[in-house]
Amino acid sequence: MGVTIGLAAWGGNKLDIHYHNKTPVFTIVLSLLGIAAALYLVLKDFIKSQK
Repeated sequence: MGVTIGLAAWGGNKLDIHYHNKTPVFTIVLSLLGIAAALYLVLKDFIKSQK
């Protein structure tokens, strides 16, 4: 979970640096997408283990 979120934030930071953004738009968006993806994977595994 942490790796997914960390890679998304790292990638967003690299994009913000590359495009010289004053506000960290890519970092914020990709971090939120990383959190959503990590939660999806955790919940999917949790539901599968309940069956």
